[in-house]
Amino acid sequence: MVTLLLDSSRLEVALSATERVLAFRKDAVRVERAHITKVQLVDDPWSWLRGVPNPGSVVPRTIAMGIWRSAGGDDFVLVRRRRASVVIDLEGDPEFQRLVITTRHGLALVQALRLEAEDEPIDVVDLVTTEIPVQRPDSESAAAGRPARRRAPRPAQA
Repeated sequence: MVTLLLDSSRLEVALSATERVLAFRKDAVRVERAHITKVQLVDDPWSWLRGVPNPGSVVPRTIAMGIWRSAGGDDFVLVRRRRASVVIDLEGDPEFQRLVITTRHGLALVQALRLEAEDEPIDVVDLVTTEIPVQRPDSESAAAGRPARRRAPRPAQA
């Protein structure tokens, strides 16, 4: 399973040894946060693939890993079966136009991208499950002038 790491400046898609082999990639995919324009959660990642794998591996409706080249630009794809996925549109990135990644932590990624991240890379699941400040309208928190703290909900497992 892919690991998503996020810090204050970039998103890193850490690949396992098997994923690196099937994707024909030696290192992780790194994208600057400033280049992320849109993040979508999708049920069928296969409908989001465009172009042809070059280099990459594909077994139809089973796995698709690697770089997909098309007239619209290059996409990095890491898709497994018909599992929930995340589609990340990029603008200004020198390597990719889009990332299509199967992960059970898509909702956690969307929530983590909305938060301010630390300078050190941290797994997106750990980032959204830490305590975050929220403002409560009740009189005791408002009177004290400090925000109440609550735990972020754990994402549902796919």
